[in-house]
Order: sequence, then structure tokens, then C-alpha cells
Amino acid sequence: MLVRLLYVSRAVDPSPAAIEAILAQSRQHNPATGITGVLCYGGGIFLQAIEGGRAAVSDLYGHIQRDARHKEVELLSFEEISERRFGGWTMGQVNLAKLNHSIVLKYSERPEFDPYAASGKVSFALLEELMATASVIGRA
Repeated sequence: MLVRLLYVSRAVDPSPAAIEAILAQSRQHNPATGITGVLCYGGGIFLQAIEGGRAAVSDLYGHIQRDARHKEVELLSFEEISERRFGGWTMGQVNLAKLNHSIVLKYSERPEFDPYAASGKVSFALLEELMATASVIGRA
């Protein structure tokens, strides 16, 4: 059974090196567990969608909740899915600070997207828009 989980957290260390370390770890470990997804970051916030088997996604989310690199971890959405939306990436990435403000304004009250103030449905809609506009980068 495939599931998708969407969460938001605050970065303890928002430096480019810390973000790259998280992405590198994801790309190293996710293929063995069948996890795919996308990590959006910017303004000290992480917004991440992870997809895969229910047990693997649940285990990964539990690890993220205990990971010292994250604080204020909040679940935005968890659902059973019939197919992956982010299957092309072991972990794609989006720098929210580099987005066109009109895309962000489409889903937010202000030009800075705040997933803590948005529903999971709205946050996922933004991720789909980013995918459609080729804003997601990463390696398979």
C-alpha cells in the first residue's frame, strides 16, 4: 500500500551545508526503503512530501520527529495513494526563497509561504504547481 505524508518543520540550522547534508542522506537511504519525495526549504522552514509503503513512510516520519536538525515538526497530511506524484526523485528539492512570488501568492496570504498557516491540501497544491512549473530539481 502506497501512502503520502506531508509535514512542516523548522530548521535548527538553515545553512546551505545543513540542507545539503539532509538531501544527501535522503538520497543515500531512500532508494533501499522505496521512499520518494520532495523537500522545500526557505526562511528556516522545511516542507516535505514523502511517498512509499506505509511502514517505510511511518518509520521515516518517526525518525524526522526525533532528528535534532528539525524542530516544531507538524503533520499536515497523511493519505493512502494509488500512485506516486514524486516518483522521479529519491528526494527532489525546491528553494522557496527563489520562487516567483506570483506562484506563492496563489496559495498564500503574503509572498512568503507559511505552511504552518496553510492547510495540508493547500501546501500539496503548491508542491504540484512547483512540479508543473519545473521548479523541483534533484536526482533520481
